[in-house]
Amino acid sequence: MSRIGYDLARARLMSAEEAAQKIQDGDRVGFSGFTGAGYPKAVPGALAEQMRAAHEAGKPFTIASYTGASTAPEHDGALAAVNGISMRMPYQSDPVMRGKINAGVSEYSDVHLSHSGPQVRHGFWGNLDAAVIEVARVNSDGTVLPSSSIGNNNVYLEKADKIILEVNSWQSEDLEGMHDVYSMKTPPHNVPIPITSAGDRIGSKYFDIDWDRVVAVVETDAPDRNSPFKPLDQDSKTIAEHLLDFLGNEVKQGRLPKDLLPMQSGVGNIANAVLVGLNEGPFERLTSYTEVIQDGMVNMIDSGKLLVASATAFSLSPDAAHMMNEKASFYRNHIVLRPQEISNNPEVIRRLGVIACNGMIEADIYGNVNSTHIMGSKMQNGIGGSGDFTRNAYISVFVSPSLAKNGDISAIVPMVSHHDHTEHDVQVIITEQGLADLRGLSPKQRAKVVIENCAHPDFRDQLWEYVTRAEAVANSEHTPHDLSQAHSWHRRFLETGSMKQS
Repeated sequence: MSRIGYDLARARLMSAEEAAQKIQDGDRVGFSGFTGAGYPKAVPGALAEQMRAAHEAGKPFTIASYTGASTAPEHDGALAAVNGISMRMPYQSDPVMRGKINAGVSEYSDVHLSHSGPQVRHGFWGNLDAAVIEVARVNSDGTVLPSSSIGNNNVYLEKADKIILEVNSWQSEDLEGMHDVYSMKTPPHNVPIPITSAGDRIGSKYFDIDWDRVVAVVETDAPDRNSPFKPLDQDSKTIAEHLLDFLGNEVKQGRLPKDLLPMQSGVGNIANAVLVGLNEGPFERLTSYTEVIQDGMVNMIDSGKLLVASATAFSLSPDAAHMMNEKASFYRNHIVLRPQEISNNPEVIRRLGVIACNGMIEADIYGNVNSTHIMGSKMQNGIGGSGDFTRNAYISVFVSPSLAKNGDISAIVPMVSHHDHTEHDVQVIITEQGLADLRGLSPKQRAKVVIENCAHPDFRDQLWEYVTRAEAVANSEHTPHDLSQAHSWHRRFLETGSMKQS
């Protein structure tokens, strides 16, 4: 049975190939999609084939590609593989896309997720020529039911000259009622966002569409990119245990209520281990104000530990995605999906007192964190929402194993090779070695607890050697650095394949 109940939408039905022809060389295009959920499944591939044909004929054909966050191989990967993306923002994780960025083929701007939609609305990225948005249904009155992510879709639908809709029948119609579409304005017309608890609903269940700008409707039936989580390793479990012990002590000290405060969790194995630990732990009646719903949160809803989770998208394994589709009518009573300008909004995060937990590539001895670049220059994925949450959290936590590359890289270094989160915003650092609570400490005091609690023993003496030398040669005793050696560990790795001293 067709998911298209609006006459004007039926009149604009066409193939993905026909719809892709509506996009031209040089266009700026806003695509749906966030962590592999709710991205368009058909038009990007058709567009990539048209780009390939144009390039083989010696003609230019590239676009600027804006999304909510990461998408999938049939989207980012397909367009990047034909050198079809001139500019990408705000976050990506596709290996082909990453390769084009690091090779200098595609430009990339790593924008805070809460900033990206408003920047498009304000015109900072130029005119938006087209939007390609996946939806779950077109209603008889012309409104549309969002699919498994909202991301920046509300902004792209608002600003695009041309709108292409993909109506995906794989997405459950029982998602209806899960979404909460609420858009910000352009200053000075914004008002306070009326969210005072994680589960508050303040907007609409649907997108309102200007059908004068809809140029194509495409029917699809294809699943989201749902990758299984790796089995929990011992390091992830140990890191999760350190965090849970810390939260328990915060409750004991009276700095957190017994049901905690809303949790934010980044994506990945460690984050999922934390959720597993919370599900098995002593805390009850929990809430989450975050950007993605992961398997662990779904399990916590099932167990009754998690009352409500607010996010902008799913990031589920295939099994969990299947269960979400089967039981969406149940989960919609416990899950709210919002635009990312709301799910990641600093005003709301600060008001709710969110506990933020995000992954990192490396931290330095003074508490600065790099979450985006390998050895200073090579982009990994992007800052995502980690900055939105870290800067505004009640408690901000960063987690990582202490070693990488079979022990040749230390996650604790003298000075990070790229700064994403400064010492002013980072409160807690955790590795499998232990936890460093940096609150209330001076830089030299932070160095002591980071080295002693978080650094791997293989690198601990090297770090103390650096501190001793820095204190002897630095021009100040406040934050001692030996600028001639601060990045020597990264240089050594690039030259020899290991940060270890020979």
